[in-house]
Amino acid sequence: MLETEGLLSIKQASEWATDHIGKTVTPSSITYLINYGRILKVGENGSTLIPVQELIDYYENYQREAVYKKKLGKDLNWALSFDQYKESETTKHVHRLHPYKGKFIPQLVEYFLDSHTDKFKTETFFKADGIVLDPFCGSGSTLVRGN
Repeated sequence: MLETEGLLSIKQASEWATDHIGKTVTPSSITYLINYGRILKVGENGSTLIPVQELIDYYENYQREAVYKKKLGKDLNWALSFDQYKESETTKHVHRLHPYKGKFIPQLVEYFLDSHTDKFKTETFFKADGIVLDPFCGSGSTLVRGN
């Protein structure tokens, strides 16, 4: 196993991350982190290897809620981050058709279309049987969930 050398395969990195944070981290999540420059990779004879220290730095130092609240304000509604969902749950339906950073997750549409009412919905005047407008349509998340 390459772990003794400080390098992990993508599969090993996903297993390490899953054990480390107690939440399922898939190999495709590790690939995402590599593709978007969140962690570095080391190429060796055509295989992708990830330094263990990169994973440690990413998962130990990246506290999403604190970072975003500092940038956007303490009144940020963290419940709408859907941070509790694993990657495979946020990429269901049409989300695997093509890669695009600007997609929003289906859970966001579900939140606005479901019938529960919370303080945020009341304050922003979301009403049942309202009209849903998605002028850009993108990959169709709103259309699929609205249907």
